[in-house]
Amino acid sequence: MRFRVDVESSVACMEWRDVHGPARSVVYDLIRGQDAHLAAELHDSGWRGSVLRPVGVAPPVFPTAARRKGAYATTGPGMVRLGSPVPKIAACLLAGLAGRGELRWGGVSLPVRGVQLEPTPDHSAGSAVFETVSPVVVKHEDRFLVPDDAHFVQRLTHNLRHKADLLDLPNEVEVTVLKSGRRRRFDTAKGFRIGAPITARVSAAPALLDALYEWGIGLATIQGFGWVK
Repeated sequence: MRFRVDVESSVACMEWRDVHGPARSVVYDLIRGQDAHLAAELHDSGWRGSVLRPVGVAPPVFPTAARRKGAYATTGPGMVRLGSPVPKIAACLLAGLAGRGELRWGGVSLPVRGVQLEPTPDHSAGSAVFETVSPVVVKHEDRFLVPDDAHFVQRLTHNLRHKADLLDLPNEVEVTVLKSGRRRRFDTAKGFRIGAPITARVSAAPALLDALYEWGIGLATIQGFGWVK
């Protein structure tokens, strides 16, 4: 399940470090209000004995905000997207938003104007083109990779298979990168992350494609990376 949170902002911009930096705390705060034990488990150790945390989030975007050099524009209507392929986690996120008047995203207060469920596309063909709206993060030997680097596809494929194993889904996956965006570095509460947005064709079991659409691809999805458009 994934959903869109319609928000608004009265400030002109936020610090670049606040684009991805607050994402984890926003997610844990929403879950903690419904299930403190689940929030603590995800925070401290991950899900079901894995270091993975099956939660995706896309940082706030403001489509009509005028671009500002050196700043992340936040004026006017915007949206935050969240999701999880685990019903228990998704339900906590959704319940945590019910009646919530605002999201505190770092130093910016975002009044909530509505929450809408987003339907999952039909993946019955076993192939999907995923375009990410935030950079995809993968690593090889403690080095962040971008799509032109050797091992990028290998490590991304490994990540998607790892996700499948955690969810008890078929883990046969093929990835072809069709297009990639600019390399970007972002600061988070867990240190910096480097990646690039991509468009990729992913062939896998339909149930896994559904899960990736709800979770995101690559590492650090709970920090706002790898969210699928």
